[in-house]
Amino acid sequence: MKAVVVNPKGKANIEVIEKELRPLKSGEALVDVEYCGVCHTDLHVAAGDFGKVDGRILGHEGIGVVSKVAADVTNLKIGDRVSIAWMFQACGRCEYCTTGRETFCRNVKNAGYSVDGGMAEQCIVTADYAVKVPDGLDPAQASSITCAGVTTYKAIKVSDVKAGQWIVIYGCGGLGNLAIQYAKHVFNAKVIAVDINDDKLSLAKEIGADMTINPITQGDADEIIQEQVGGAYAAVVTAVSKTAFNSAVDAVRACGKVVAVGLPSETMDLNIPRLVLDGIEVVGSLVGTRKDLEEAFHFGAEGKVVPVVQTRCLHDVQDIFEEMEQGKIQGRMVIDFKQHKCNH
Repeated sequence: MKAVVVNPKGKANIEVIEKELRPLKSGEALVDVEYCGVCHTDLHVAAGDFGKVDGRILGHEGIGVVSKVAADVTNLKIGDRVSIAWMFQACGRCEYCTTGRETFCRNVKNAGYSVDGGMAEQCIVTADYAVKVPDGLDPAQASSITCAGVTTYKAIKVSDVKAGQWIVIYGCGGLGNLAIQYAKHVFNAKVIAVDINDDKLSLAKEIGADMTINPITQGDADEIIQEQVGGAYAAVVTAVSKTAFNSAVDAVRACGKVVAVGLPSETMDLNIPRLVLDGIEVVGSLVGTRKDLEEAFHFGAEGKVVPVVQTRCLHDVQDIFEEMEQGKIQGRMVIDFKQHKCNH
């Protein structure tokens, strides 16, 4: 089968190779991959930013159909459409797994990083951790929900925003445009979108943002938000920028909550007296559990959230990685493994 693997000597640190899969073990299923989205995290993994994993099959936004199951698997059957997500497998026994926080399991396995992922024609999954895709949800769009969708859905949950309250989303790219939709159409919040790219802000407006701010042309977002709405009740930061995190802390009102999702390498500034005197909370949110993904898929199937995706052929994958690195991608790029033999 064809697979996209990490190769530091290849263009964009990746290459497409032929690879054989091992036989299934107990508790596993074989998935014929239909689609796999490309995420910024894939760029970090390929570049070795989280440690060297040369030869690893990338991809944690996979959607495919089960073609084989191990003899002891009872929750999946041949023909089921399932996810291949970043939260690939946890131990199931630790304090995090048994209290609904399985993404923080200290022995978690992540698709496309610590184990082979879904950017291949086939993938072996742990059956208990593959989430079924509901009927009525387009599989290419489902691929986006598998990572960007569940990550932002969980972040909005963590923010505790209530219907009618203002929430500000920093960064309106692949994650942010879904965060806006979940906040607006699932949680019924009023949404402010902040980005330095006017095209992304136009899209944000189209998909439901009540207010958009470009700090480059309009001035400090936090000052505008405080002035116009008295501060947001919550902020979710998907932008990979220290400036955005600092602005988010200043944009929320007293007792507001800032939810960190993006992973910039810098450290953010925190005014401790403001934190204490105004009761500001700053919290990290890491992807989502299997239950979160099930719920996120459900809202996608209902049409409340529609991921913006473009499908591309497998032979474009190195170009896609370069375009993402350069910030040229609107929404989500998804590799169509059913069409990988398309013409150059």
